[in-house]
Amino acid sequence: MIGEHHERTWATETAPSEPVSSAGTRIRNESEAGVPAAFSGRGQAEGQGGAHYSGGDSGIGRAVAVHMAREGADIAIVYLEEDDDAIETAKFVEAEGRRCLTISGDVSKEDVCKKAVSKIIEEFGHLNILINNAAEQHEKGGDGPLDITQEQLQRTFQTNIFGYFYMTKAALEHLKEGAAIVNTTSVTAYKGNVELIDLFCH
Repeated sequence: MIGEHHERTWATETAPSEPVSSAGTRIRNESEAGVPAAFSGRGQAEGQGGAHYSGGDSGIGRAVAVHMAREGADIAIVYLEEDDDAIETAKFVEAEGRRCLTISGDVSKEDVCKKAVSKIIEEFGHLNILINNAAEQHEKGGDGPLDITQEQLQRTFQTNIFGYFYMTKAALEHLKEGAAIVNTTSVTAYKGNVELIDLFCH
């Protein structure tokens, strides 16, 4: 089931010796946010409405969410169950002076994707950028395909392939002319990894 969304505010006094966001609030750990303080943003998403990220609670998703917030977008992130990571991402986004909607849910389920988009429209009134980033991987031993169970293979594809399709399908009716859909992937898709066969085979 899709979880309740949470909104938080996070502002602190500016400390000149620490990285500072475009909104003038302090970023506690630049590396955790994934955005260099020297990148000031150019307002390219200002007035463009909401941006939605699946898997935006950490890693690439967090970095992109904070980048887009610095460019002027309000952010919604959907994550599986990593509440603490989602809270941190929301803090970084809000430090940029933008709103952040966090929604817990499993994007491998079509009904979850529909409910997530509905919550975003309810909160922001529109959706202009969809970034499909949620994915999962399972490290196995060196026996390649022999280590991968049917259940694992189905689960990986359900999240990494079907999830992108379900989220895009749910968002399409709300995306107007000029909107964007971005699908991310891992470097593993290009370089391969014997312990991540199911991740790069799709």
